[in-house]
Amino acid sequence: MQRSAALRALSREHHDALRLALHAGRAARSAAAEPIAAAAAQLRDALAGEIEAHFLREESDLLPGLAATGQSALVARTLDEHRRLRQCAASLLPPQAGTLLACAELLQAHVRFEERELFAAIERQLAAPAAPPLPA
Repeated sequence: MQRSAALRALSREHHDALRLALHAGRAARSAAAEPIAAAAAQLRDALAGEIEAHFLREESDLLPGLAATGQSALVARTLDEHRRLRQCAASLLPPQAGTLLACAELLQAHVRFEERELFAAIERQLAAPAAPPLPA
């Protein structure tokens, strides 16, 4: 789907997060200690780095405008999933297959939610005609 310029960079970052989640899920399902440890470290680093930066941009740049249009359920779900994903970073020490798989699945589901529902709502908001100015 072609995204508006306002969402394009965030959408590209979602693609990277999906690749990371798929890799982590495969490692977790392998039940092999080395791939699990490596994938857990990679996911932990991403959650603390680029994914956290991504969350902060969404929370400061997108969610307030969406909340102002009455989309409080979408905003609440987004914030809850961000909180849960932040908790995943800490839960990956020590690396365990079940925890890694749960975090990978949450990340994948979150990205799909944002692409299909959150960003779709923002796109509709961006496409809506501006309200006419109030008469003086």
